[in-house]
Amino acid sequence: MTDLLKDLWGYMKDRKKYWLAPVILILVFCGLILIFGASTGLAPFIYSLF
Repeated sequence: MTDLLKDLWGYMKDRKKYWLAPVILILVFCGLILIFGASTGLAPFIYSLF
């Protein structure tokens, strides 16, 4: 996992694509919400946010 993060950071740094960082963070956050929402009793509360 750390190799992936190092490679991703190296790519963004070399090619000056720092705008990808917020996009990746938002995608990870949405994925975590979907995972935790499906596996816990928080689904009714999460669905009301969207």
